[in-house]
Amino acid sequence: MSEKDAADEGLLNLHERSIEDLRALLDDLYEEEQKISYHRRVLHGKIDILRAELVRRLKEEHEEGKGVVSGSDIERLIEMLSNDLRGVSRFDVTADDDE
Repeated sequence: MSEKDAADEGLLNLHERSIEDLRALLDDLYEEEQKISYHRRVLHGKIDILRAELVRRLKEEHEEGKGVVSGSDIERLIEMLSNDLRGVSRFDVTADDDE
């Protein structure tokens, strides 16, 4: 049984659990949330670094007289606009990273 499954099962039959069990479960979930939050901040930092590098390179290309927008950029924009999935992740957020 995975850690996630154990945590999910911990939410079953809450009325039968002691206050100490509930506090321990809550502490475990807070700890998990803190780890996920940290991981998210690290990922956002990496995204910001990559975006900044992309912008720097595009500015450099523009200054050299190269086109900033390519055909693949237009295709990607058309695909994004045609999907109309506002707020829906294109990634499976339910998939386990461990598997």
